[in-house]
Amino acid sequence: MKKIMMKKINKPSNFLLYAILIFSMMAFTNPVTTVDSTEILTPPSTTIESSQKTVEPCFMENRTFQGGEELTYKLYYNWNFVWLAAGEVTFKVNDMGGQYHIAVTGKTYKSYEWFFKVRDYYDTYIDKNSLLPKTSIRNVHEGKYKLYDEVIFDQENKIASSLRGDTRADATKKEYDVKECMHDMLSVIYYARNIDFENYNPGEEFPVKIFMDKEVWPLNVKYKGKKNRKKIKRLGRFNTIKFSPQVVSGRVFKEGEEMMVYVSDDQNRIPLLIESPVSVGSVKAVLKNYKGLKYNMTAKQ
Repeated sequence: MKKIMMKKINKPSNFLLYAILIFSMMAFTNPVTTVDSTEILTPPSTTIESSQKTVEPCFMENRTFQGGEELTYKLYYNWNFVWLAAGEVTFKVNDMGGQYHIAVTGKTYKSYEWFFKVRDYYDTYIDKNSLLPKTSIRNVHEGKYKLYDEVIFDQENKIASSLRGDTRADATKKEYDVKECMHDMLSVIYYARNIDFENYNPGEEFPVKIFMDKEVWPLNVKYKGKKNRKKIKRLGRFNTIKFSPQVVSGRVFKEGEEMMVYVSDDQNRIPLLIESPVSVGSVKAVLKNYKGLKYNMTAKQ
């Protein structure tokens, strides 16, 4: 078992990054193609297919979270009918006047570190009025792999400046043309929590794009309706909204498999449970505890 799991997990920025992308309620499609060394990147698409809802990418009023909110998730990996508690991810929101500071920490449990240790730190500063990112910082320590990536988003001039390297001391700077209204992988979580789904029908999708790892990634998420009294381990039963992110078969996902995300069906809209099959086994992220919510947790039954 150790040999198989090492092969799948011991890859640059896999552990926490994958968990965060799950919480984003989506999974990557192919990145937008870059052109030679100029790397021209496409902005969020304005062409919406009949099964998609129009979502404003440049502005979102915050109605679901506040400074002081803290969410902690327990991450599990399943292999051959055995669920292994791998680690935890904590999301904290700090109110800094005209912006929110989203701080995320991911770590493996000591029982999991006999073959792979993770200590990852992600920080994003998002504008209060638009929920678009201003600055994004990733400081990754996973096994022997290290990554520092600091991105400054100039939304007005449509440029993302990336300072990237193994550490901040040896990082080099490069600019990318990202057009307009670009999210990063943390800002899009809080953006998506504020989408109004009351007028959605099951099966309808909404598209989003984010800038990460020097590329733009297009994403689609399908609304699956509601599930009442969904059991969440150790927390009880909740009324939920269900989503099915688009996944691409290959290195991570099997063909035809489906990821499912359950979000609290109340004014907070916090992710409660994520279940996803992968090429070897399956993964699950479960809300462990929460505090500092903007509203009372009325979804709990």
